[in-house]
Amino acid sequence: MKKIIYKAALVFAFLSASSCSEDLLDVDNPNTITQEQFWLSESDAQKGINAVYHMFYQNGGFNRWIYFRLDLTSDEGYSISPWVELADWTRFQYVNYNFWEGNSNTWRDIYKAIFRANQVIANVPNIEFSDPAKKEQIIAQAKFLRAFYYYYAAILWENVPLVLEPSNPDDLPMQRTLDEVWAQVEKDLTEALPALPVQWDAANVGRPTKGAVMAFLAKAHMQQRDWASAKTALDYFITGEGAGKYSLVANFRDNFRHTNENNAESVFEIQFSDANKTGEGDGPNSNMGTNRAQFFAPRGIGWSDGQARPWIINEFKSERTQAGGLDERLRYTLFYPELEEDFGDKTYGRNWEWGDNEAWFRKYSRDYYRNNEDYFSEVNFRVIRYADILLMYAEVLNELGQTAQAHQYVDQVRSRANLRPLAQAYPQIGNDQGLFRERLKIERAKELYGESVRWADLKRWGDLETDAKVDQVAQRDPDFNNFEVGKHIRLPIPQSEVLNNPNLNQNPKY
Repeated sequence: MKKIIYKAALVFAFLSASSCSEDLLDVDNPNTITQEQFWLSESDAQKGINAVYHMFYQNGGFNRWIYFRLDLTSDEGYSISPWVELADWTRFQYVNYNFWEGNSNTWRDIYKAIFRANQVIANVPNIEFSDPAKKEQIIAQAKFLRAFYYYYAAILWENVPLVLEPSNPDDLPMQRTLDEVWAQVEKDLTEALPALPVQWDAANVGRPTKGAVMAFLAKAHMQQRDWASAKTALDYFITGEGAGKYSLVANFRDNFRHTNENNAESVFEIQFSDANKTGEGDGPNSNMGTNRAQFFAPRGIGWSDGQARPWIINEFKSERTQAGGLDERLRYTLFYPELEEDFGDKTYGRNWEWGDNEAWFRKYSRDYYRNNEDYFSEVNFRVIRYADILLMYAEVLNELGQTAQAHQYVDQVRSRANLRPLAQAYPQIGNDQGLFRERLKIERAKELYGESVRWADLKRWGDLETDAKVDQVAQRDPDFNNFEVGKHIRLPIPQSEVLNNPNLNQNPKY
């Protein structure tokens, strides 16, 4: 699917936008199709679902800005960008709730994606297909993608409207509770599951599989601390239909390069391409790459608006491998001053000029074959990989009181890094649920640092729910000294949305 240039037929996304009922003003544009002329054929249905995938390439989402919310707002990253307002939105200093790059753009693009998914879900059932199973697959993809975007809306804003039908500009959707949003995510994923395959053919790699559905279902249950339901979902990978179909790749670095994408470790990844080195936008020939590396690269390589908190370096160096060396994951996780001394890497072929105690995200950079970044990175973003599945399964087992059984799944991840099993390295943990939980937090950080999961982790662990716990997070990330409990655990809803919709209330304390 990465090789396909998505011809999204975007015009239909706005066909319902006219609010004028005067016949004299209802003049058809001869250069565009109408809604009545669309949603008639299998080809239309395919264009419709491709338009939903096309939202991956928009600035508010995984092309650019969502990483600022998921990575930089967590204790893994921060910003000292000269663009002060942009940096403020990574350190809980929200003044303008309509700030485009910090809030409104991501809100808009999430709901645009949901709108497009709703069109598919509403219209494709009325189209006649030669193969009914193909129709069901298209509808299932739309339900997965709607759940995908509502998952991130729940993580970021929590109390959002649930829009489940194609909308009109004058609609005033009701605000829903976080519990209701999670229930809809679960419903969509559950309904999508039967029609999706265990694996797609090569031409369709990148579309959601049963594994992707079960992984997101587990994530949704875990954020609600419904550990039993999360285990049931994750059992798919361990004892169910997906057992044996996923594995850890031999080289950790291969999870962040374009040379070994959609591999055995991949559960769901966004397919980026550098085929269109053009401007951003919604057209069929717009940029299909990601800007992440351009904005997170070290000074002189990219814009350097986001960088990494270096506390993880000490965590990596606190434990040696079984051969007595440094954990190779550190090498491919961060750029930091001692990188050349520790591993011999001269990144980007240049000498570094570092500030005090600085580090930068190396994951998804392209220093392995070029000496600068741009807006057209072709490196797929691994939304979920099998290492995350193993660590989630360990967490769920521990929360269910099965700590003894949980060790083995952490040990699989540690084994790739050539580290000793937990029982040998940290015998004091034993079957102590609390000690295991605290160790697992470090294991997740070492494996998944900079992969856009940490914000959800901090929320799920309750680390942002009391002043005492936030103070502990602030020891790693001083930006959390600005964090107000009960307020900053969620973003403000864009104020323009609140003012234009009487059924929306601003989030608490904003």
